[in-house]
Formats: sequence, structure tokens, C-alpha cells
Amino acid sequence: MKLPEGFSAYVANIGIKDSSTDFTLVVADTRCAAAGVFTQSRFAGPSVLLSRENIGDLAARAVVVISKNANVATGAEGMRNAREVVNSVAKKIGCGEGDVLIASTGVIGRQYPMEKVRAGLTAIPATFAKISVTDVARAIMTTDTVHKTAESGVAGSSARVVGVAKGVGMIEPNMATLITLMFTDAAIEKDDLDKIFRRVIDKTFNCVSIDTDTSTSDTAIVLASGKAGAVDLEAFESALHQVALSLTQQVARDGEGAEKLIEVCVDSARDERQAKLVAKAIVNSPLVKTAVHGADPNWGRVAMAVGKCSTETDIDENKVVIRFGSQEVFPKSVDEKGLDALSKYMRSDTVRIHVSLRTGTATSTVWGCDLTDGYVRINADYTT
Repeated sequence: MKLPEGFSAYVANIGIKDSSTDFTLVVADTRCAAAGVFTQSRFAGPSVLLSRENIGDLAARAVVVISKNANVATGAEGMRNAREVVNSVAKKIGCGEGDVLIASTGVIGRQYPMEKVRAGLTAIPATFAKISVTDVARAIMTTDTVHKTAESGVAGSSARVVGVAKGVGMIEPNMATLITLMFTDAAIEKDDLDKIFRRVIDKTFNCVSIDTDTSTSDTAIVLASGKAGAVDLEAFESALHQVALSLTQQVARDGEGAEKLIEVCVDSARDERQAKLVAKAIVNSPLVKTAVHGADPNWGRVAMAVGKCSTETDIDENKVVIRFGSQEVFPKSVDEKGLDALSKYMRSDTVRIHVSLRTGTATSTVWGCDLTDGYVRINADYTT
């Protein structure tokens, strides 16, 4: 898979933590339309703060990612270091410093090893060798077990949308999640790109949760080079949604220690907010997650999760319907034969929980993963 027309990329190891690639730079041929959404954490790192500032005019030339170090809770020195990275990249590629976006991911509370970073910045070549989207995806990984890429054509045109993502833990987004970068050669007006991107993010990346913890570094960015010319906006939004949805599901499936993907659909809700609230309550419940891990069709844990949404006073247990897969488990009772079939279904690598609230007509689907002892091991030893 290659980047869309109008983009080139460079990846390298600059020694942030180990010998894996940890530095990524994607550059557009010219300044182009861009949009971004970021974490709302009160501990947002310098990379987030600087990128918010630089993307304010909805245009950019490049995005740089440093992995294995989040550069969060690093104070004024951390901001100076982030600005130095951005300024150095801008000089290398010949653009204004405000046209470079930056993202960082990894351990919180540690300064960039600036001697290594400066050496890495000096080594950026004048021209980039051709690399694949896979190389870009691998270079932004931290505890991910697999790289995450997706692509889609834009119907009625030669334009393409390509995306990469990283993230398997500290994921419960609010306006964005993890790090995801998307690129297109479609020509999109910057205001249209911003509106479309926010709608797509809200229905995809804002609907994934691994562990209920909002990262300090969540960043989602899209750049549009315009090389393929104008496209139908609905067709473009459909393609962008397809790429974002694929990446969202890949992130959920690769959750730290995960063995199963959980998809929760809540329909017949009063409005989309209520549907998403209840769906998130279910997918975030440790009891639901462990039941899925153990292939235990304990629908009572789902009922508990719905019931704890105590602000939703129009939810009536006498109207709610709960299903595992296509099998209704409440209010219709399940006999022993049915429980055996459900247990077999719960051993699948994807488990779908479907709840109908019967308070309206709205629907929301969210994604997460089971909770395993692997999650505990990964996070108990993360910085050592």
C-alpha cells in the first residue's frame, strides 16, 4: 500500500527507547487542507497543544510523530523541545513552523532525549526513498502487537484515502483517540474537510474504548493534497468513514492483552447520546469484559451495565431487550440447550452484544475488547 498522490514519508530509528523505528515524518508536496481533533485531557502534552495551535487555520504541510516517549507532564522544557522538533522539521522541508504538526506517544513524564532527537533531525534526507504505508504504521507503534493500516477509493474519482493508527491501551476518547493519521489526494475545501472529519471521528474513533482511560496524547489528523482533483463530498465522507471504521476495529481487536473483539450495538434509544452512553457503559464494564473473556453468557452483567446509567430515567427494564449475537437472552429466557449454544458463540473471536432500549429510534455502535491477565502484565511492567 502506498500513500496517496502528493505525499512522501520518512521513518527512522533515532534511539528513543530501543532499536525499532520511532520517528515518522509525512510531508505533502505543498501546503494543503488539514483537520485535527485532540484529547481533552487536562494533562494534554506539548505535542497536542502545539498541533492545536498550528492547525488552527485548517492547513498544514507535514506531520511528525515520535513514539516511545509521550513528552507529557514535562513542563516548559517539554514545550521547548516540541517546538525545536517542529522548527527543525520546518527548516528541513522548507516551510513555516506553523505548517508542521506533531504527535508523541509512549511513557509519560520523561523529557525527549534531545541529543538523540537532534541527531535524528539532522539525518533527515533532502529527498525521501519510497516507503510503504506499513512502514509508517510500524514506526508509530508502542505496545501494539500489529501495525494498523486501511485504504479506500473515493467513488466516482481516482482519489484515495489511506490511514494508519496506533493504540492498544489508555483508550477512552473524548474528541479523538490514540494516534491516527489519514491522507487523501482528493481536493477538499478545508472547512468541508474539518466538518466531515469531525463527523467521521465521532462515529468511529470516538466509539472505541479499551480501558476507560483517556490518553494525554490523543491525536487524529487528516491532510488532503488535492492532487486527484475535486470529488463528491458524500463519496469522500463514505471513503473516510470506511478507513476510520476499519482502523477503529483494528485498534479494539488489538487492545492490550485482548483475545476478543466486543461490539456493542444499542438501538431504539431516545437519541444518539443515550445510545452511546449505554453502549459505552456495557463495553467498559470489567464484569462484561471478563464474562466475554471466559465465554460466560452472563446477561445479568449487561443488565447491570444498562441499569447503572441512572441519569436515563426513561429506560424501563420491562421494555429492554438484550441479545448475545442474534440470540435473545432477556426478557425471553434461555434453556440449557440455548446456554450451550451461547457459550459456543461467546468463544468466538468477535462477540456482539445487542441491546434495544425501546425509548426511541436512535442507534449507536461501539467497540472494545475482553479483559485478560495479559492487560495487567503489560501495564504492570510498562516502564521497566
